Amino acid sequence: MARTGLYKSDVKKARDSLLAQSQYPSVDAVRVALGNTGSKTTIHKYLKELEEEEGAGARKATISDALQDLVERLASRLQEEADQRVAETLEALALREQEFLQTKRQLEQALHAARESSAALESRLHAEAAAHAQTRDKHQAETVARHTAEQQVADLKDRLAENEQHRNSLEEKHIHARNALEHYRQSVKDQRDQDQRRHEQQVQQVQAELRQQQLAAAAKQGEVTKLNQEAAKLLSELAHTKQSLYEQLTHGRKLEQKVEQLQSLQVHASNIERQLAGKMAEVELLSEQLAQANTQLEPARARARELEILLAEAQARAEAQQQIGDQLRGYLDKFAQLEREDPQPRKRTK
Repeated sequence: MARTGLYKSDVKKARDSLLAQSQYPSVDAVRVALGNTGSKTTIHKYLKELEEEEGAGARKATISDALQDLVERLASRLQEEADQRVAETLEALALREQEFLQTKRQLEQALHAARESSAALESRLHAEAAAHAQTRDKHQAETVARHTAEQQVADLKDRLAENEQHRNSLEEKHIHARNALEHYRQSVKDQRDQDQRRHEQQVQQVQAELRQQQLAAAAKQGEVTKLNQEAAKLLSELAHTKQSLYEQLTHGRKLEQKVEQLQSLQVHASNIERQLAGKMAEVELLSEQLAQANTQLEPARARARELEILLAEAQARAEAQQQIGDQLRGYLDKFAQLEREDPQPRKRTK
């Protein structure tokens, strides 16, 4: 493509300058003289027109000039082909450069994405490490809590054993109290029969025995009251034990839930769950034993009520005997007064 503003006069000036310097005005030389501007085809066209204008066609050209002209044309043609190939090569290189730049950008983007992915992976790795450490701490805390729960269950077992011993002791006390009341009732019955047979001779003895029976009844009443207090205390302890067992059950369920959450992270979590299930079964067994203990306390309560009824009956009998003694004393007083007033009938009667 011709340079903008390239005219034939410019080509003529460059050619004349070369001729004045005794140089051959070839296309390349003229183009160099023009400052490496302008198309070679245009320069060749202007040179040919100048030669024609100067009458180069009218004079007979020599063989050397013809050869020179042929060489120049061939050189110009070769130069044009070379320029075309160079242009094509440059265009191909430009395309390859664009492809290379595009590939480079893609690689840079892929590298940036890989770096971001690597950073994200490192962040996730750190987060997973922190989560693993936190999970390990939670597992240790759960292990400590499980050992604490096992210790509490063992303590509850000991307390249940103590409560069972205390209940057995209370049962024995109730049995002794019942036997004592039976013995007392039988002795009162025997004494009443003896008093009916010998009431005239043993009025004072009956009064003394009545006082003793009253003291014994008061003692029995105190013992029954004490037994009732012990039974109430035992019921309170059983209620407290039941509440503790309920709390342990709740805590055991929470431990079981936490252990289930750790199953995906800890390989041996299943063993802990089976151990907790065993502890839960033991706690349920303790609950059943507690229910059985409550059921077994019902006869003790019934016996206590029976003792209260028997005590009331004994008090009623004691009051009846007191009234009989008062009547006997009245009869004796009347009999003594009659003897003081009229001793003769007593002699006749005697």
